[in-house]
Amino acid sequence: MDPKVVFETDRLVVRDWTDADGDRVFDIYRRWEVSRWLGADPKVMSDRDAASRVIERWNERNKDPLYGVWAVEEKSTGIVAGTVLLVPLPEPADGSGKGEVEVGWHFHPDAWGRGLATESARAAIAHGFRGGLGEIYAVVRPDNHPSLAVCRRLGMHPLGRTDRWYGAELESFVI
Repeated sequence: MDPKVVFETDRLVVRDWTDADGDRVFDIYRRWEVSRWLGADPKVMSDRDAASRVIERWNERNKDPLYGVWAVEEKSTGIVAGTVLLVPLPEPADGSGKGEVEVGWHFHPDAWGRGLATESARAAIAHGFRGGLGEIYAVVRPDNHPSLAVCRRLGMHPLGRTDRWYGAELESFVI
């Protein structure tokens, strides 16, 4: 069965994950240069079986037509370049959440520097706005200069540093 396509850009197909993507997921998230930016306690994916489990978990999230953690496939090659996500941010510990939604991206190093993160994130933001969202956030580790640059290219407004989400101090942006 073909995966559900969520949206497309000139160069990319953004779609649900398939079991066949497991090797690529493992190859992306086993790399410290990718995983070091993710989560409150960054760690690399430890084994191929973890990739299968995470694909299953992501596809469970993808059942909501607005939100998801999706594969970003290059049309020209059919290779998955990375991940783009549009998900509700976790509720802050103080309970002050207002249903904020995050756009994010994680790409294999062989896809870096070609504008794929910006292109897929721009399309994810458009998808969110078409779905009725009024604003979308991005949160980035302060020393992740490439992702900070993506936020600027997307036209996101910087809000400053916060520890509101994910148990880490992050630069926050909104569009």
